[in-house]
Amino acid sequence: MPIDKKFIDKFSQVTSKAALAASYLVGKKDKIAADQAAVDSMRSELNKIHMNGQVVIGEGTLDEAPLLYTGEFLGTTNGPDFDIAVDPVEGTNFVANNLPGGIAVLAIAEKGNLFNAPETYMNKIATGKIDKGLIDLDHPIEKNIKNLSEFKKIIEKLKDLKVNIKLITDGDVLGALYVSDPKYNVDMFLGIGGGPEGVLAACALDTYNCNFQGRFIFDNENDIIEAKSMGITDLNKKYELNEIVKGDSIFCASGITTNEVLNGIIIDGDKYISETLVTHKNTNFKKIIKNINLVNE
Repeated sequence: MPIDKKFIDKFSQVTSKAALAASYLVGKKDKIAADQAAVDSMRSELNKIHMNGQVVIGEGTLDEAPLLYTGEFLGTTNGPDFDIAVDPVEGTNFVANNLPGGIAVLAIAEKGNLFNAPETYMNKIATGKIDKGLIDLDHPIEKNIKNLSEFKKIIEKLKDLKVNIKLITDGDVLGALYVSDPKYNVDMFLGIGGGPEGVLAACALDTYNCNFQGRFIFDNENDIIEAKSMGITDLNKKYELNEIVKGDSIFCASGITTNEVLNGIIIDGDKYISETLVTHKNTNFKKIIKNINLVNE
């Protein structure tokens, strides 16, 4: 059953308030405190929503994270069943050092439809809307670039594979979002990043009809044990977007510090201005929402 569009505003408020909470720590050189502020806010707001929500991607296990831990139940218990994935502060280093790229992120899907990703790294590739099979994680990078350049009809600009590269040190949810719109001038997102962040990015890219593939990297015994305990038997499996998120979903990302996609939080007296990228697959809703709210609302 699709997610009611009334939840768009509710979940976008969750990330905007989490972004506000973290914004007070911008430039304070304390990434742990910034993350904790966003975690506390996000959990408080999620518990106000009429739903039966369960965290499938959170801040870690119960032993590692007392709040927003994987498996935690959230909401009033009076409402629909949802899977929840959170990254209260993506880019904690950016926030701590007042650099561009800090965002608060949340994804919601129908119960059982969001992949429960292990806490390990993932090889990822994402592009905008192109023909199926043109780009593939199993292709050599040269083939992917040549295929994409031919598709974009810019082969002459990519001779000898001298392509423009945009390097990112953190924030691979935001990095993947660059392929969602030609205005960001990014044709392909490629690299290694967090597996949970791959699931979050997939939720947004799904609404944009983008392509995304990921393969988890299990390079130590603990990761392998965790994967098998979660029911992952094929450790080399390549996951397509529709295997990562199924059915309907809502994705929200609010700017903490300004970046190419979203403006960061601006506090003006007793009010604050936030920008949140929101997608809702069922209604094909994809928009940056600018809100002005009271700080103590």
